[in-house]
Amino acid sequence: MEDAVPPSGEVAVARLDGAAMANVDGVFEQFSDALRFPSYFGWNWPALSECLRDLHWLSARRYLIIIENAPCVLRENADRRGVLFSILTEVGRHWANSYEAEDCGKGPLFHAILLCDERDAESLKQEVAAASRP
Repeated sequence: MEDAVPPSGEVAVARLDGAAMANVDGVFEQFSDALRFPSYFGWNWPALSECLRDLHWLSARRYLIIIENAPCVLRENADRRGVLFSILTEVGRHWANSYEAEDCGKGPLFHAILLCDERDAESLKQEVAAASRP
């Protein structure tokens, strides 16, 4: 049970509001603000993926992204939800297979949690699974 709460400074936690992520610009703003992206962030999907795979400017060994109101994410651009979910999945795989993973011991290095009401959980789970397929 000692692994349940890592030492202070070990984990960078970013809370994003899905309600503020109704469109693509809102997604980029929430990620950029919450994770303090550098000024060279390109405000596009490849740049989001690149920054999430790097995160060297945050002094942490693990990263936890919490997206509240997840069903609201990209409600104005529903066709882009799969892109975001795919990026989050690929970034998680990247961190799991990175050289840092060997140095950190147990536990994932990058986790994204989508918070929603129970009634929305199954459909959200299916969307993430569909976006995560190779």
